[in-house]
Amino acid sequence: MIETCNLSFIYRKEDIDTGKVTEELALKDLSIKIEKGSFTAVLGHNGSGKSTLAKHFNAILLPSGGKVYINGMDTLDEKKVFNIRQCAGMVFQNPDNQMVAAMVEDEVAFAPENLGVSPKEIRRRVDECLAAVNMTKYAFCSPSQLSGGQKQRVAIAAVLAMKPDILVLDEPTAMLDPMGRREVMETIKRLNREQGITVVLITHYMDEASQADRTIVMDDGEIVLDGTPKEVFKNVEKLKALGLDVPQVTLLAYELRKSGINIPEDILTEDECFDALNNVLGGASR
Repeated sequence: MIETCNLSFIYRKEDIDTGKVTEELALKDLSIKIEKGSFTAVLGHNGSGKSTLAKHFNAILLPSGGKVYINGMDTLDEKKVFNIRQCAGMVFQNPDNQMVAAMVEDEVAFAPENLGVSPKEIRRRVDECLAAVNMTKYAFCSPSQLSGGQKQRVAIAAVLAMKPDILVLDEPTAMLDPMGRREVMETIKRLNREQGITVVLITHYMDEASQADRTIVMDDGEIVLDGTPKEVFKNVEKLKALGLDVPQVTLLAYELRKSGINIPEDILTEDECFDALNNVLGGASR
């Protein structure tokens, strides 16, 4: 569904007073493929290039070098931009910046109305998409009455109403409390699992990345780790050197291994940790 070929991107800034132009290479020769129906998390500290990469998947940014293909469509082809943005829906960090309507169901209807979808089909999509994010009972509420997590779920529903094949989420839980984060993550996983939507989640939360099928770690515009969460998070020392954390239970397993307790290095969940300790200690851990 998504392919980048030797992708590079340069931010150019011009000093208003001197006219001097400075350049910053934000992405460096990236080549990745993201398969249909997969759930990929992209991790990295601030300035690593992860959000810049995400904006290429919706043709918000265009390559300075190389290519980006969305479902086979070249983002540099101006004639394909409309289709690309229908195929790859984008959800941003702050839901308030995405709200345009005074009522939740009008917010979800806004995009298909602008696409010229028939009123009957719009009605069906609004009902379907609100149900998909468990927000049906809030259809006639004002977005201002909703919690942060609820607003973000409405923003996801509004994108789903365009019937995208890909959902790109750029740190959608960064401004939410733990309950809101959990609501949004449950929604994302359900859409991926039940509707087969390809999900790309940009995040700096390790516990969110650990729930994906694949985790990509970026640093200074490059991919430094790429694999399943188990394969990535077992690299505790490398992740810490990059200024990143690991899931708490993975860190616990790491410290236990350092202390001489022979348990696996790729533990991600509390249950896995319990079972590993139970095996080592012969049942005494309970």
